[in-house]
Amino acid sequence: MGISKSDFFSPEQNHMSALCKAVGHPARIAIIEHLLSVDSCICGDLVDHLPLAQATISQHLKELKSVGIITGSIEGNSICYCIDREKMMELSTYFENISKSLEKKTDSCC
Repeated sequence: MGISKSDFFSPEQNHMSALCKAVGHPARIAIIEHLLSVDSCICGDLVDHLPLAQATISQHLKELKSVGIITGSIEGNSICYCIDREKMMELSTYFENISKSLEKKTDSCC
């Protein structure tokens, strides 16, 4: 979507769209699930757990980091990544609110 089109939407809608887009790839879902299973990891470890090249994993990590879903800290020659709880809670809350709204609806559509 062009920059001019995003101006038609609220900052909150644009923010949530960016978060959803970042998790909208199976490799990124796999990265998030792996980080959740180990709390944190060094980028090199992901290559051992995912069927992707290091460069591809780095690109996916960059996308997740750009919207704040993961954070990274430099430890020697490696970067240690972990999940940002607040960003994941934003996603969770957003979808919980949708579920609650749907539960309140009495009629079925279509």
